[in-house]
Amino acid sequence: MKYLRLEEKLLYDGSQIEPQWAFRTFKIKDSTIVSWIGPMDIKQENIVDYEDKGKHIKGNKLLHFIIEHFECQPADIRLCYHRQRLFIMIVRDNLEKINIKTLKQGDDLYCNISDSKKGESMGKLSVSIATCSINSMKIHFAMNIVNEGTPTDVEITSLTDLSHNLTRKKIIEMADNICEDYINELSTIEEDITKTKVF
Repeated sequence: MKYLRLEEKLLYDGSQIEPQWAFRTFKIKDSTIVSWIGPMDIKQENIVDYEDKGKHIKGNKLLHFIIEHFECQPADIRLCYHRQRLFIMIVRDNLEKINIKTLKQGDDLYCNISDSKKGESMGKLSVSIATCSINSMKIHFAMNIVNEGTPTDVEITSLTDLSHNLTRKKIIEMADNICEDYINELSTIEEDITKTKVF
């Protein structure tokens, strides 16, 4: 599996969830994980979760990850959702290393936030989706870096809310660590398969 970190501020509009995006855009021939920092404004025609149809999913600055797996033919949506949840738990572990504690609910991460008027509440830190084409499994996961530009009808939190000394450099280092941990986790699974007696 290959990892690519983008330097450009790419807008995530939902089209990147289409199959073979990394190959068509960057000519990478393999399963891939791509990370970058950039805005999000998902077009309605690119929303693949039926429950999200009609919602405006957006934000001015997020840390994005796009994952694509090709090793399962035909692609398996159940396995894809398992991989998504595994990735989210790896993200949660890496957030804990920088003293950001989160609660996972399904495919979302939430954090406790305090407001002088509203009191304690749970703020939504992330967005994510898993889907399949005939030949690949795709996952998008992103965390708000700032609150600006996010929907007003959802209680939102961001990485800068949760850690005031979190620089761009530290966010990029965390993204690299998350991707490395994910690749290593899948690699060790493959190694364990090869050394296990089955009946």
